[in-house]
Amino acid sequence: MTSVNVYRHSQWLVSLVLCGLLAGCTHAVVREHHTALALHDARDTWLGEQAHQALVEQPDPDGFALLANGQEAFAARVGLIRQAERALDIQTYLLGDGQTTRLILSQLLDAAEDGVRVRLLVDDIGAVGQGDRLAALASHPGIHVRVYNPLAAGRGHMVTRVLASVVNPAQQHRRMHNKLWAADNSVAIVGGRNLGDEYFDANDSRNFADLDVTVIGDVVPELSRSFDLYWNHGLAQPIERYHQVADNAWQTLKSELEAWLDDNADSEYFTELRRQPRSAPLWETLHWGEGLAIWDTPGKLSSRTPEWRDTLLGELIEATELNQHLVIISAYFVPTEQGVKSLTALADQGITIDIITNSLESTDTAVVHGAYAPWRETLLAHGVSLYELRPEQEAGTDDDRRVPGASASALHIKALSFGDQLFVGSFNADPRSVYWNTEIGVLARSESLMQAFNDLVAIGQDPSLSYRVELTPAGELSWQLERDGEMEVLTTEPGSAWLHFKAWLSHALRLERWL
Repeated sequence: MTSVNVYRHSQWLVSLVLCGLLAGCTHAVVREHHTALALHDARDTWLGEQAHQALVEQPDPDGFALLANGQEAFAARVGLIRQAERALDIQTYLLGDGQTTRLILSQLLDAAEDGVRVRLLVDDIGAVGQGDRLAALASHPGIHVRVYNPLAAGRGHMVTRVLASVVNPAQQHRRMHNKLWAADNSVAIVGGRNLGDEYFDANDSRNFADLDVTVIGDVVPELSRSFDLYWNHGLAQPIERYHQVADNAWQTLKSELEAWLDDNADSEYFTELRRQPRSAPLWETLHWGEGLAIWDTPGKLSSRTPEWRDTLLGELIEATELNQHLVIISAYFVPTEQGVKSLTALADQGITIDIITNSLESTDTAVVHGAYAPWRETLLAHGVSLYELRPEQEAGTDDDRRVPGASASALHIKALSFGDQLFVGSFNADPRSVYWNTEIGVLARSESLMQAFNDLVAIGQDPSLSYRVELTPAGELSWQLERDGEMEVLTTEPGSAWLHFKAWLSHALRLERWL
């Protein structure tokens, strides 16, 4: 389990024990407000002109491309940094320290040197331990860094951060979970990936299977508007308020990053990136249709528990039409009693429902699995199909059959399809995404995009990659899989005793609402 997820699912336990021992607060400070490029300014850039030329040849207002492969998703982000001429807006929940992040930070400094205005907005939990580096980055006159929902204390380590959070646990367990890239208000990427090696298939031991969508068209200015709302909100604070560095600290950071990249230029990951054949230009591979940007209001973190109708989920349900088939792919699937009632009612009406999530073995948060597992029998009894990603994947040498981005991996995708509409974003099907975190995504209606997504779903359902969970005639759970070309049926849930215990404890303590 990552340190951020440890925080995510255990902070309240620490809070109960330590509440009242520490004190602190967050104050508003005077900040310079920034906005996205105006559309006429965006059109004057290379990206803006390319997007315009692609769009004038199409009857639909938006273009979409799925990014399922981790290396391709990383290359797309680096490409946007290099192609931007005026502005880069980047919003992320987590900023890891690895080879991919170091290359991105180096590229951001190069872009700023070329006159690009860079804005980086990171959730404060995701920036723990990175404050000095981010402050050094922000010392460049062309780069602005803000942290969302920050605390002044305990910033150097996750343990001290959790301890400092107990003064206001109701506020501090609410996080900005959005992931968004926007370049020159012309091209945007939204989806599940944070910044870190495990999201781009660059981790030696464990990687996430994830999904983003790249978009152009009318939906991009709306995504940029969402960034502006978060950037200019009172919960977004300049990193330099908490970390003071020399005025030219960015020069030292740039030298350190360049030296590190030179020393690691022949790493297996960077070497493999250079070996990859150049893909067709984005403009030649787009799916055309109509998109809708949906996001939680930034003030969600500072309000009381919202009604679900006032959240991203409420807006998503209002904007969708469900007639025959619902697909839910969620790394963290916590359906809750009310959610199970809704899903089983749909299934009883004849709606086909497929759910793909992590298995107990593959999840990085067994406590979440413990809140999902007890509902499986009910869902299956009503005809809902359940698939659980396996950590080891028997795909042989045929890489096309693997879940893109995965190797001894965990699922991190957040996507829902409603017949002919597809939603890709940062939203998990769990109470945390509904009530406690802010989220963002794009709802698209595009026939060819849906076909591409359905192809990915078929891969994810393959028994060489995922367990299919079934009910035996006796009403017991079983896990069907393919191993070495042979089908097997397991009657005991795979996973270590420790994983089973953590899942059981989560259910026993009734943590469901907080996950």
